[in-house]
This record gives sequence, C-alpha cells and structure tokens, in this order.
Amino acid sequence: MAETFRAAVVHELGGPLVVEEVDLPVPGPNEALVKVTHTGVCHTDLHAAHGDWPVQPSPPFVPGHEGVGEVVAVGGAVTRVKVGDIVGNAWLWTACGECEFCESGWETLCHSQKNGGYAVNGSFGEYMLVDTRYCPVIPDGVDRAAIAPILCAGVTVYKGLKRTEARPGQWVLVSGIGGLGHIAVQYAVAMGLRVVAIDVDDAKLALATKHGAEVVVNAAGTEDAAAAVIEATGGGVHGALVTAVNAHAFPQALGALRRGGTMVLVGLPPESFPLDIFWVVLNGWTVRGSIVGTRRDMEEAIDFFARGAISPTYTVRSLEEINDIFDSMLAGGIDGRVVVDMSA
Repeated sequence: MAETFRAAVVHELGGPLVVEEVDLPVPGPNEALVKVTHTGVCHTDLHAAHGDWPVQPSPPFVPGHEGVGEVVAVGGAVTRVKVGDIVGNAWLWTACGECEFCESGWETLCHSQKNGGYAVNGSFGEYMLVDTRYCPVIPDGVDRAAIAPILCAGVTVYKGLKRTEARPGQWVLVSGIGGLGHIAVQYAVAMGLRVVAIDVDDAKLALATKHGAEVVVNAAGTEDAAAAVIEATGGGVHGALVTAVNAHAFPQALGALRRGGTMVLVGLPPESFPLDIFWVVLNGWTVRGSIVGTRRDMEEAIDFFARGAISPTYTVRSLEEINDIFDSMLAGGIDGRVVVDMSA
C-alpha cells in the first residue's frame, strides 16, 4: 500500500488548493482507511477552503464530505464494517455519543461533533479515514458517482423536507435549484409532496420541472414571486425549504407560506434577513434551521436512492480541476452537482 497519496490540500484560507502527496494515515481503534473512488463537491467545501464561517478550519486540511470508496484497513475495535465494504464519509464525521443530543437521536446538534473535510481531513484525496460508528454503508451494486451527492446534499434536503412537516398531497416550496435544490425536488416528489420551485435561472427551473416540480417561478422575472406562488397553489405552500445562498430568497419563501406553514433554512448566505415578528405571530408561521441529517436520516436518504427514486444530475471531473470547479461554483455555473472521479 502506498505510504503517501494524492490529495487536494488547503494551505491558506482563501488561497487555491494544492494537489500534492500527503502521508497515508493509520486508522484508529474505531476507524477505517478507505480508498476513495468518487467524491461530490459541496458548496460547504468552498466555504471551508475560504474560511467563510465564524468557526474556521485550521490549515493544512483536506476538504470533502461526500466521498465513496472501499475499506482497505480497519482499527482494532471495528465491528460494523470489514475490508472490502463500500462506505462513505459525511459532514457528521463523528460525535460524542453521550450528550443529551446524542442520546435523543439528535447527534447533529452535539457540541463535540467533528465534521468531515473541516475538523478532520475529508475525501478530496485518494484515501480517507472514517469513523465506522458514523460512516454511511453503501448498498451493493449502486453507482458510486451518482450516490456521492446523496451523502450531503441528499440527506440535508431530505431531513429539511421532513422538518417542514408537510404531508403527502400538500405543497412545498424549494427555493434555489442548485446542487441541493434539484435533489430536494426529487425527494419531495418521492415523499408525495407537490412542488413549487423558485430560482433566477430558467435552465435550473427546467431542471426542476424535469424532476417533477408542478409550478416554477423565476424570481428575477416576476415582480412578486411570493404572490405568484400563493396564486398558483391556491393560498400558499404548507412548507418551504430554502437551499439558496441569496438573502432575498428567505423573506420571499416566508411570504409564500400559507397560515400555519413552516420554513426550513439549509442555505447559508453571508447576510441576515429581516423577520417581521408581527406577521410571523399573526400567521402562525414556524421558522427553523436544519443541519444535514442523523445516521438514521442518512440510511433513509440512501434507501430512496437505492430504490431508484432519486437520480442526481451531475458531471464528472478530475481532482486536478478542483480550483476550476470552485470558480464555476462561485459563478453559479454548475447544473446539479460535480463529482470528482479519483481515477480520472
């Protein structure tokens, strides 16, 4: 086995990633060493590399939390997976397992959690470590490139949709039809929800229609997008999932809710947005954040994919193109998701 391997490394926040040889890690007691075949590229990876958030990662580090590959070595305490199994990494890389949140099935809120490609090295390389107590196990026979986006984008929007509390037959709004949003449309349809999609790009709205959205609204070409949604749905949506990173999308989605509706936030723009308390109270609205998903949510999200209900739109690139991929992401020029093939 190689003593070093190729990985894309952040040496300076805001600087370009450097593809270079790094030392091969040895798995700890509960860890597995995984030979990565594919990894999705998430907007969070861009935020990590640029140090955009209040809690910043510490260079040097390897981003990536949508990696898929084969277990090649395991630590002494590992019982859940074995050499040869196909597993992934995820944003929720590990948690303490003992706090009130972990004990109640909310490990995504654990104060001691570690995040893949942020606090620990991730999947932008030929090898990665995973905590076998938390890593998703990939079913036999699935397309590894296609399932990679499910490990963050998929589980994030799946959990977010559940948190809207919208029921089958009710309307849900998906705001922002990018890497997360186009998958959210599919999960919503698979869950029996009726979908309205909002974006500022007609091509992305066409993608939403392809994946089952019944109503699409171009917010750039509509004077009042919220009013258009209310009219099209006969009173507004029961739930709204905001994946967009534009602060204008948040009050827009709130205004499209019918009374008693719930807006769930998963997009992370740098700005804040005004919340009109009077109308929130009067309309009985709920506004809540949702962060990725638990291990149980991950299993459910993967099951939808394995049964053929979810089919991410993606393009395949090489690891050496990672800085060009980030540039395209910044320019809004990516349809669906980019997946890096480590053999490319």
